[in-house]
Parts: sequence; structure tokens; C-alpha cells
Amino acid sequence: MPKTYKAIGINLKGMPLGESDRLLTLLTREQGLMRVVAPGARKHHSKLGGRSELFVVNDLLIATGRSLDKIVQAETIESFPGLSRDLRKLTAGQYLAELALGQAMGDQPQDELFDLVVEHLGRIAALPGALAIATLTHAMFHLLTLAGLSPQVQLCCMTQQPLSPNFSQAGWRVGFSPAAGGIVQLDPAVGLPRHPDRPRRPPIQPPDQMASPTIPRHRHPARVQPAIASMGALELAVLQRLSQPHLIQADGRLMMGGTMDGTAAAAASLVEADPIPPDVWLSLERLLRHYAQYHFDRPIRSADLIETCFAGVPPAP
Repeated sequence: MPKTYKAIGINLKGMPLGESDRLLTLLTREQGLMRVVAPGARKHHSKLGGRSELFVVNDLLIATGRSLDKIVQAETIESFPGLSRDLRKLTAGQYLAELALGQAMGDQPQDELFDLVVEHLGRIAALPGALAIATLTHAMFHLLTLAGLSPQVQLCCMTQQPLSPNFSQAGWRVGFSPAAGGIVQLDPAVGLPRHPDRPRRPPIQPPDQMASPTIPRHRHPARVQPAIASMGALELAVLQRLSQPHLIQADGRLMMGGTMDGTAAAAASLVEADPIPPDVWLSLERLLRHYAQYHFDRPIRSADLIETCFAGVPPAP
């Protein structure tokens, strides 16, 4: 008889296999990333049918096979039915799953990544659909942090000086450079980062115009150095709060921050007073998307639907 083992896993990807089976890509606590077969899952009334759907967490008994292991038994621990009822939530969930699959490793425990994915999927499912882009952006920052790739958002990457949002100066801007690793102070005279040793810089563009230049055939699209984006005070203030474990409330406002000095506390009070506009979250998602694509050296294909789902979305009620 084949050997069996247990694992707790969440279904992050699935595809038909043969006449009635389904091939699942799982993120498990014990084994990390796995591909297993759910035998007969596509048959009518199959016990594995619902348990093999996307974003279902199962306690699994798996039998080893010659090429692919097979699920023998599955008991559902948790599921997120709310994701499939709202296209915005489903899009955000698929996006998060793709990011997790891109950084997950096999044949070793992945407890932290597993917990992070399940936690943020739960938040996407629980909050209003209009806030799915906000919750996704928060999750992206946490996944980048877990991978050791969190962008520098408190200090200028060029000068290593603290940068705080300036709400008192109209038109105040700060740069964000994926290649440099985070935020950069801009020279007001020329709109370029301040760095005495690097006089030539990519053009400064808003995040929604950060299109890739013409790409030589031998270069991967995600690895071409993106243009430096610019953002305002509110965007920077929210970006600097994304490391918090809990951030977004059901009404779209940010939760209260921790201990801060006078300047930071004053800025935080402005940010926490009202819901964050959807276009700010879209802008930050684009920033982190280009950052993740550059550092992981792969495109995020699920992002194609983001603009369609969230452009012009009204504020959360």
C-alpha cells in the first residue's frame, strides 16, 4: 500500500486533469508548496468537489504516488465563500494567491506564509468589496516583508534621511523607485531624486503611467527598470502605515497608529479622520506591483483585472 501523510493546506490553484480529476496547487504548513491530485473531484456529488475549490483550507490525508501524490481524505477547516460572490474580492484573492505562489517553496514548512495568506484572504472576504483593493495592498506589503523585500518607506533611499508627508505644502511630492528600493526625495528644481553620484535618472511618472519601455527580446518584461513614480503626502502617509498588522476598518478609515512624535501624530490624525479615497489605494497598489515585479523578476498576471474592477469604484459606505 502507498504511504500516507497528513497536511493542512489551502487551495491556491486548480485545473482539470483527465476525465474527472482535478490537479491542485496547495500551500501547506508542513510541506510548503505542493501539487496533488484530487481524484474524481469533478464528478457529480464527489466528496472532494467542494473541498477542491479555490481558497478552501483542508486537513488532508495524502497518499504518495510515482509522479503525483493523491488526496485520500479531506476535511474542510475554513473557506471564504464571500470571495466568489464579488468580482472585486475574487480578483484580489487571485492576485494574492499568485503572489504567494511566486514566493512559496516546496519540501519545507511554510507556517508564516500560510498564516499570512489565510489571514488576508479572510479580511478581503469580510470587508466590503470596495475595500478589496485596500486590503490587497496591505497584504502585498506584508508578503514583501515576509520575503525580505519590503520597500524602504521611512528614509530616502538616496540620502538615508527621514521623509515625512508634508500636508501644508500644496503639490508636495516624493518619489518611489523600485530599483533604489523605496522612497526617494525629489529635487524641487528638476523633479529628480537627490543623489550627487547619479546625475541621470529615469523619468518621473505617476503610478498609472508607469508603462514599460520597449523591451529587448532577451530581457524579461518585469526586470526592465521601471520609471520612478511620484506620489503626494496622503499616499506617502498611508504607505508608511502598511507595516501595521491591523490597518483598515470597515468604513474605509485607518486604525489608530501607535506612539508617535508630534509631527507624525499630527499627520496621522489627518489620515485617520476620513476614509482613504480609492484612487490612493489604486496608486499604492501600482507602486507595489511594479516593485514586486521588478524584484521577483516576473509579471503579476492577475493584476490585469485590477484596473477594470477598481477604476472609479465609489468609497466604502
